[in-house]
Amino acid sequence: MSLIMKPPSRSLLPFAAPPALPDHARRGFIVSSALASAALALGCTRRSDAAPARTANATPGKVTLVEFSDAGKRLRRVRVDKLVKPDADWRRQLPPLSYTVARRAGTERAFTGPLLDEHRKGVFRCLCCDTALYDSATKFESGTGWPSFWQPIARENVVESRDGAFGMLRTAISCPRCDAHLGHVFNDGPKPTGLRYCMNSAALRFAPAPA
Repeated sequence: MSLIMKPPSRSLLPFAAPPALPDHARRGFIVSSALASAALALGCTRRSDAAPARTANATPGKVTLVEFSDAGKRLRRVRVDKLVKPDADWRRQLPPLSYTVARRAGTERAFTGPLLDEHRKGVFRCLCCDTALYDSATKFESGTGWPSFWQPIARENVVESRDGAFGMLRTAISCPRCDAHLGHVFNDGPKPTGLRYCMNSAALRFAPAPA
């Protein structure tokens, strides 16, 4: 029997300056039961078939992104060249786990990612091309074992695609500039969006805000 996970609805807030959640909301969002935790983890752990297809079909072109400082300040909307490299170049550039996750749509093991407990102020960027992806103000504790956010830093800075691997219908998240697989988004997150962007530490780089 196929497990169908309803794609999340899009009721995102404006992407000017993400509001800071109270400390208890950022750190205290815990899944209410072991059964719920197992269901959430199941959705995150399955390997995606979306990213390899995007990477294999990557072609040079232009994409529109929003640039941000490491403090999360919106700088400018820009039109930039896509970053397209041969697979061998990615393999040389990235650590083995990061290559498996970002270029082959793998998933790191739960509770092993170094960014899971990262709560400093700053910006989470794409490891492959440095595109700004998530503001630390939107990070919360989901209890799933992966870094979780309730919205991306800008709508233009993430790409959604249908992922039907393993009989599950999910929404995969990737980087628009380099097509790196980042994780998935689900509709079981906290307010104000109700979304949970379940990301892999291995595909991210944390840039702390200047002191």
